[in-house]
Amino acid sequence: MAEMNQGDRPIGVETPLGKDAVVLTSFAGEERISGLFDFELQLMSNRGDIEPAEIVGHKVDFYVRFPDGKPRYFNGHVNRFAYTGEGDRAHVYNATVVPWMWFLTKGSDCKVHETGTQQNAQDIIDGLLSGLGFTDYSWDLNRTPEKRDYCVQYRETHYEFVTRLLAEEGIYFYFKHEQGKHELVMTDHVNGVFDCEDADVRLLSKLSQPELTDNLSSWHHEYEFTTGKFAHKDYDFEKPSTDLLVSKDTLVKLPDIDRNEIYDHFGGYMAKAVGDELAKLRMEEQESGFNSVTGSSECRSFSPGGRFAMAAHHNSGERGGKWVLTAVQHTADQGGHYFSGGSHSDEIYTNKFRCIPADVVFRPPYQAKPRVHGIQSAVVVGPPGDEIYTDEYGRIKVQFQWDRLGKKDDKSSFWVRVMTPWAGNNWGMVHIPRIGHEVIIDFLDGDPDRPVMTGMVYNKENMPPYGLPDNMTQSGIKTRSSKGGSGANYNEIRFEDKKDSEEICIHAEKDLNQTVENNRTVTVGNNETHKVGFDVQDPGDQSLEVYNDQTIKIGHGSGKGGQKVEIYEDRDVTIEKGDDLLVIKSGDQKVTLDKGDQIITVSAGDQKFTVEGDQITKVNADQIITVKGDQKVTVTAGDLITKVSAGKSETTAATSLELKCGASSIKLTPAGITIKGVKVDVEGTASVGLSAPKIDVNADGILTLKGSMAKINS
Repeated sequence: MAEMNQGDRPIGVETPLGKDAVVLTSFAGEERISGLFDFELQLMSNRGDIEPAEIVGHKVDFYVRFPDGKPRYFNGHVNRFAYTGEGDRAHVYNATVVPWMWFLTKGSDCKVHETGTQQNAQDIIDGLLSGLGFTDYSWDLNRTPEKRDYCVQYRETHYEFVTRLLAEEGIYFYFKHEQGKHELVMTDHVNGVFDCEDADVRLLSKLSQPELTDNLSSWHHEYEFTTGKFAHKDYDFEKPSTDLLVSKDTLVKLPDIDRNEIYDHFGGYMAKAVGDELAKLRMEEQESGFNSVTGSSECRSFSPGGRFAMAAHHNSGERGGKWVLTAVQHTADQGGHYFSGGSHSDEIYTNKFRCIPADVVFRPPYQAKPRVHGIQSAVVVGPPGDEIYTDEYGRIKVQFQWDRLGKKDDKSSFWVRVMTPWAGNNWGMVHIPRIGHEVIIDFLDGDPDRPVMTGMVYNKENMPPYGLPDNMTQSGIKTRSSKGGSGANYNEIRFEDKKDSEEICIHAEKDLNQTVENNRTVTVGNNETHKVGFDVQDPGDQSLEVYNDQTIKIGHGSGKGGQKVEIYEDRDVTIEKGDDLLVIKSGDQKVTLDKGDQIITVSAGDQKFTVEGDQITKVNADQIITVKGDQKVTVTAGDLITKVSAGKSETTAATSLELKCGASSIKLTPAGITIKGVKVDVEGTASVGLSAPKIDVNADGILTLKGSMAKINS
């Protein structure tokens, strides 16, 4: 085959195969802002045995020359290389050239990019690109992206993830080419572009200077109706009453444009000021498509992100305007032959382009996040050594089953809210999933950055508390003491629904406290047993506090049933105010003290006993009655008998002691004894003696002294 030589041809290619190992006959491709470029190269070679590994994945340079011979380079990686056949005098190949960023489309991940330290989109993208070994990029930002609490890449390619983050922040990108490399430039403002070498271009109706390459062959200026307002809203659970609705009106002036609005929810912000900024970005995205131009030219330097000025135009309104290229389609065809002595008179380069005014900032289209369809399983995590890890909102941290990089610690995720059946202002239900528990996670609106724990499930390592299926009729709540609790340390409320064995079991691992602020009614249909104390050596107390009344009925429904109370030590009953009433409608009352004393003290007030039948008091030892006031014993019917079987009876009075029966009386005072009666008989079966220093016997009537022998001694 004849020798191939690119020499000073208008287009050429440089590959790792060696100089002129392949030659470029034509290329076509498209570049666009915030998109990947893609070029198709047609190559010819004397070799028909080029192996894919020699070129696929490698960098190549190709170029088109300016009229002065200087090459305008394009650089990229070959991602496809194909042998298409043999021509008249050479082998023909096709190659596709893409940017290094294209390789991001070949990898995807499920990954939590943000765990402990807050990072913004720029930090996250830097970490991803550096981790993949890419360094040919730069940032040119006027606005610093907001810090993110949490950022998940979920079933997205790396390219989808990076471009989504850039679009969320209003950052556009383009590529700058030079020999040997191409650089990704990421920017967010109108001056983040560059000036084309074809800085001043002209559109002529009849090209009087066809040799110039800075001419435009077509210019189509168009305007497209856009929306008049963008509004969005979000929600911050830490400030639930704060209205985060924000909106931004367009700067475009068109009839009735204000009645068209785009509204979205979950705007991705927690502060109104941030929402205002993001709404401005979304509105600018809509406005960037309002005023645009499509055209064609031979300007070799045209590339997305390039800026040029309209130097000449038949419409004076177009002259002097500055424009930024947003997309360029390149076409170059060598024509002729590439063999020594061949002609190249038919070579041609053209492009088609789209541009917007240079004072309008380009905003990439907003990309929706991937949605999580359905619930997911995760494991509760926390710091090493902890059993429970939560914050003031009862949130937890989890590690998803798809997370390959998490260490199952407090860095595996940000705080995840826990759903509960009831959540009021300092009331409701609380249950904090423990570290190691498997939980079910749902996502607000399917957003992977907004997880919510909705439930928990058992697994082989965490089995149900009641052996199944044997105890399938049992249900309940059983906890585990923490920290360091074992299976024997728990609180529990258990229900047994097995027919004829129904039961409610309540177990308190330590204390059980009940508070009833009004009535409490307990009905026991059979026996009730209260036991205070423990069979083991671990002491414990029970406190029962009733705010208002307490009513206990035993056997009320069946008409039978008793109550038995056993107290091993002291029993104190205090009634601070009111009465103590004990009514026994039928039956006896017995009080037995096996050992010890019974003391009844009435500190203020009276004590009354009413006995409808007999009262028997039996004292086996001494009985002492002390009365500070009066003591009265009244027998309304029957007798009063005082009997001292052994010993003596003694009655002592300080002022007087008096016995009365009708008109008769015996009165004892410290001064003497007075006996009064209608008739007084003194009879001694053996003798009666009267002895005193002086004895007076006085009778108003007859005085009779009678005896078998009467003696009067003086």
